[in-house]
Amino acid sequence: MKSTSLVAAALALLLSACASVPTPAPSGTAPGPAPATTATGIALRAPNIDRSYTSQNQDSRALYIVLHYTVLDWEKSLKVLTTGGQVSAHYLVRDNPVASYALVDENRRAWHAGASFWAGNTNLNSSSIGIEIVNPGFVDGPGGRVYAPFPQAQVDEVIALVRDIQKRHNVRPERIIGHADIAPGRKQDPGPNFPWKQLADAGLIPWPDGPSVLIKTLEHEVAPRDVAWLQDRLARIGYNVSRSGQMDVLTKEVVSTFQMKYRPRDISGVVDAETAALIEVASTPATMRVAGAAEGETRPYTSRW
Repeated sequence: MKSTSLVAAALALLLSACASVPTPAPSGTAPGPAPATTATGIALRAPNIDRSYTSQNQDSRALYIVLHYTVLDWEKSLKVLTTGGQVSAHYLVRDNPVASYALVDENRRAWHAGASFWAGNTNLNSSSIGIEIVNPGFVDGPGGRVYAPFPQAQVDEVIALVRDIQKRHNVRPERIIGHADIAPGRKQDPGPNFPWKQLADAGLIPWPDGPSVLIKTLEHEVAPRDVAWLQDRLARIGYNVSRSGQMDVLTKEVVSTFQMKYRPRDISGVVDAETAALIEVASTPATMRVAGAAEGETRPYTSRW
């Protein structure tokens, strides 16, 4: 009897031990990875994000649209903008055949602006969408610098692209600018042959009121203003110019950049009466106009102020 009881007890202990052994994984099945932990042993996991609510209090990070020219042909432009290097753009507009190529997602930062300033904002890579336009730029010859023209079909494509971006991101018209505007002297693109007036006629950017410019030109012929006034007006427009009261190199470069856009037939940087009038009108509320929906219709553009 005693021996039988001992045997039964031993069997019970053996069965109990077997029951505590975990069931092995099926043959050929690897155990799952252990959860990741921090150096202090805290388990890491994905966040539990609920996206069923959306705030109405937001806007686009894209505040500016910046236009450039590539100074290269199509093949070289594409290579430079897409391979390892220090430059990129959100879009590249080809010249022949005309087409727009998206190279960087609009939600990401492209490297196109470099050291830059406009209306108190710096480092415009972080707040702009860059458009590179395939164009050879310029050639320096015995007679001076000669800038290349832009095919009309390519200009039409740029206008369509800018309109699409502006509408989706609600970019203010005065914030559609050139690389030269945000880096005067260092950059010249898109140059004096880029037809900014066509963008104005398309209702994309504001433009100086013609009659106001004529009146102000006569006034400046009679009573020219000093350099401090000029620098203050250029700063109001958005240019990075110091109020030194002297016609220094930077001020002359800024004037030349301004002329490229609004009076491209003479980009010498010399402030004649017409240039001074254009600067005054471009920096004054209600004397800048924006095209309306009807042909020939314009209205005062005062949103910047």
